[in-house]
Parts: sequence; C-alpha cells; structure tokens
Amino acid sequence: MTEFLGIFWHATNRIFLLPFFLAAIFLVIKKHRMAKFFLAKLASATHQTTVFKNLSPRKQLAKLVFFCTALFFLFVAILQPQWNKKNQPIDQKGRDLLVLLDISRSMLAQDLKPNRLEFIKLKLKTLLRKMSCERVGLILFSGTAFVQCPLTVDYQTFLMFLDQVDVESISSGTTAIDSALQKAIDLYKNYPTRKNKLALLVTDGEDFSLNLESIKKSAKQDGITVLALGTGTAQGAPIPKVDLVGKHTGYETDPTGKIALSKINESLLKDICRTLNGAYVRTTYDDSDIDYLIRLINKFEKEKFNDKRLSTHEDQYPWLLGVSWFLFALEWVL
Repeated sequence: MTEFLGIFWHATNRIFLLPFFLAAIFLVIKKHRMAKFFLAKLASATHQTTVFKNLSPRKQLAKLVFFCTALFFLFVAILQPQWNKKNQPIDQKGRDLLVLLDISRSMLAQDLKPNRLEFIKLKLKTLLRKMSCERVGLILFSGTAFVQCPLTVDYQTFLMFLDQVDVESISSGTTAIDSALQKAIDLYKNYPTRKNKLALLVTDGEDFSLNLESIKKSAKQDGITVLALGTGTAQGAPIPKVDLVGKHTGYETDPTGKIALSKINESLLKDICRTLNGAYVRTTYDDSDIDYLIRLINKFEKEKFNDKRLSTHEDQYPWLLGVSWFLFALEWVL
C-alpha cells in the first residue's frame, strides 16, 4: 500500500497497466482527428452538416471526452484508492497459555542436545507452529520469576522474546517453581473473567521452593490448570559452569567435591499436575510430546478475547467504477 496525495493506493502493483490505458486514449484521439481530417477533405466546415445530416461535431467531441474520462476513472479504480479511516472490530477466540520456562543453571545440562534450554526452545517453537488462535505468554524463572512476554496472539513477538533467552539469562543456580506459579497467579488476576487459565511448566523438576504447597493451593483456588513438560533424563548430566561471556569453565560439584548430576524430577512435576488438574508430558526427540500437549490444550473451551480493533481505510473504487461505466454508457448512447 502506498500513500500519495493523502490517498492510500492498495494496488499500486497494477501501475504497469498505465501504458495500455494511455495507448487506448491515444488511439481514440487519433481516430477522432483522422475522422475530422477526412471530413474536411470531403466538405468544408460550413457545409459538413448539410452534406452529412446526422453528423454533429459537438456530439463527436462529447463522445471522445466521455470515453477518455471513463478510461481515466477505470484506471484509478483499478489502483484501489482508499481513504476515510475506520476502526473495524475483530472477534477472536482461543485459549490463554502461560509458558513458565525454567532458566536455572541446571537447564544447561547436556543430557538433551545441545543442552536442555536450547532443546526446549526448539520444542516451544514447534508448539507455536502447530497451534492456532491461542494467546501465549512467557514467564522466566530460576530463584525468582519475571514476565518476559505478556499474553499475546503475536507469535513473532513471543518468539523474539524466546530467542533472547540464552546462557547469559541464567543468573541463579537454584530453582523456585513456587515463584513461577505465583507470577502466573498474579498475571491471570488481570483476566478475572477467563474460565480456563492454562500454564505450561517447562522444567527439569529440580526445585528449592519454600512455599510450593501454599502456592499450589492458591493456584487451585484461582482455577489455574498446570501442564508440565519434563526436561532432562533419569540418568542426568553434569551442570556446566560458565563465565560472564558464556565460556565453559568446568562443572558444578557437590559438598564432597564430586561432579553433581542434574536429574529430572518427574514425581514432583506429576504431583503438581495432579493437584492442579493438569497432565505431565515427558520431552521426546520427535514431536509426539508436542502433539500430545496440543491435544490436551484443545480439550479446553475457547473463549473470546478482548475485541481487537483494526484500523483500515474504506475502499473508494466502487463509485469510481460506477462513474466509469456511466460515462461508457453515455458515450455508447450518443
């Protein structure tokens, strides 16, 4: 769409038709001039109406003007001019899904390649690619939690925020799932009329929460349903240490000095899902885990989002076409 002379032109790609219209106008004018030339050869201007009783120079000129003007309006209509801005309401229906993504240092373990965090980011991208008309938000948590992306239907915005999550985002070695659930509770309080409040907990299940049981009770009272996507393996993997620029400097150790292994804690995640009427899903290398998640999400009723208003400009080409066909009719009648 291009703006010119205060008018928005929706189909400027059709400007290539201009030479054809100019050629048509040129040929019509040339035909009119040739007719005048041959009439002058046959009879003088004062005797033309006597010799040719049905001839009217004014009528011929009017036909030419009507035809050329009709072509002009037709060409302008083809470019689809628009003006008069209006707000068009758009009704949207879908489900709200908050993704609670663990970014503690255990998510750098490499039992999933290239590491748990990068592996799960690919999973979330697959989830968004297979979903439609759902509103998604992103909450990051480790020792504390914060909203990285509010609920939105703009998946490109969500993915932009997701891509910004990297090793440098991980500042805590602890995981507090209760902080993530509390942040979800707080965010959903902005949408009190929502029947279904879904949260997707993405973590390896290692947890150092202090108030998990009380937070679970609050989440249940607020009607929040938690689905969990377990990340990691039962065998576990060491937790890499990285410096401020993301360079690997060794592995985390336990109090005895041995390299500590981070293992998935499925029992905790299953317990959370059981309490909050959800379901636990274990990550897989194929898309079966994501497909199962989508089937679970689709079981919940779609709800109407707040009306979104799209600013548009009104098409003006219909009346231009009307003027064009009216002039063509006049030219044909004369």
